[in-house]
Amino acid sequence: MSLDDIKKIAVIGAGDMGHGIAAVALLAGFEVSMRDIEQRFVDRGVEGIKKSLAKFVEKGKITEDARIDALARLEGLVDFDAAVSDADFVIEAVPEIVPLKKDTFSELSKYTHPHTILASNTSNISITVLAEATEKPDKVVGMHFFNPAVLMKLVEIIKGEKTSFETADIAYRIAQKMNKVPILVKIDSPGFVYNRVNAPVTMLLSKILDAGSPSPEEFDAAFKGIMPMTPFELADYVGLDVAYHSLDYFSQVLSGEYAPSEKWKKMLDAGTLGKKTGGGFFDWSAGRPEIDQAKATKEFDINHLIALQVNEATKLLEEGVVDDPKEIDLAMANGGGSPFGPFQLATGIGYETLIQKCNELADKFNVESFRPTKTMKAGNIKV
Repeated sequence: MSLDDIKKIAVIGAGDMGHGIAAVALLAGFEVSMRDIEQRFVDRGVEGIKKSLAKFVEKGKITEDARIDALARLEGLVDFDAAVSDADFVIEAVPEIVPLKKDTFSELSKYTHPHTILASNTSNISITVLAEATEKPDKVVGMHFFNPAVLMKLVEIIKGEKTSFETADIAYRIAQKMNKVPILVKIDSPGFVYNRVNAPVTMLLSKILDAGSPSPEEFDAAFKGIMPMTPFELADYVGLDVAYHSLDYFSQVLSGEYAPSEKWKKMLDAGTLGKKTGGGFFDWSAGRPEIDQAKATKEFDINHLIALQVNEATKLLEEGVVDDPKEIDLAMANGGGSPFGPFQLATGIGYETLIQKCNELADKFNVESFRPTKTMKAGNIKV
């Protein structure tokens, strides 16, 4: 089987990620069926695709004829069998609930052809675990897009324990045809690359909450002039529930030190979830919060954050999740707002400085996960 054999892609889930992925597949020239559990969700997803394509026409990225052609290749469905029975490639984009995803893959295994590749857009869940729910684990692969899928370039291609080389290669080539920047994650590891590298920074926020000082505004004010969105602000934007559950997941699969703050949990229990509820660490009721840079803490600087990212990135190299540090830099630059990856930044800053910052944080919060790795201390990573 090759890329040329992939004619139709089915997307399971018509939410923000689902309809974004469907739009990307249409723009790449594929036939697309998009399925959800109710017609109203399907209709909402189709409208989302129409809006995305209309914006592309408005900005001159595609022609009006291309928009019409793309929509002619789209079919929105509720019937599961009809959506996937003639698909060559399926991308699952249902909510991040393990039993739901496993049930979905079990159904996909029943209703698709033996040759059909089954991909998951999961951001954290093990591809190996999902593959166990099917009769063809060699045909199951991770294909993690970033939100919004129509704009963000990074796609993580994740091999499960039984994913064949052919399956991973086709997923990689599909991402390239979609005009994305794919990276191959060779080992099915928690958080894959992008979320794993950022995980200790989120843990740091949790430890700061436990400590009670500095305040979220004082902390973020230190980074306001040099980051597109500051750390606590970004947690609000993503959703405090999403960030909390990510920490909880990492506490189970990486280290108990990731266990989220009790103060964070109380915010969730109160329904304070960040931007989507109008408030979290900041007030979002009037739009993006104003952060007073005059309140900036002197306790932390940008090198503390970079040090944690670089250190976690070296763990991925040591574990064999990714072989080449350039791949990690490529992922981080294309998955977020920075033009540089952590290893590029480390080369400019100097490993000695970053090692010192890691040890400062490890001592301050009594967190061994912050300690520099052997690879970090060697400081000879070439990018």
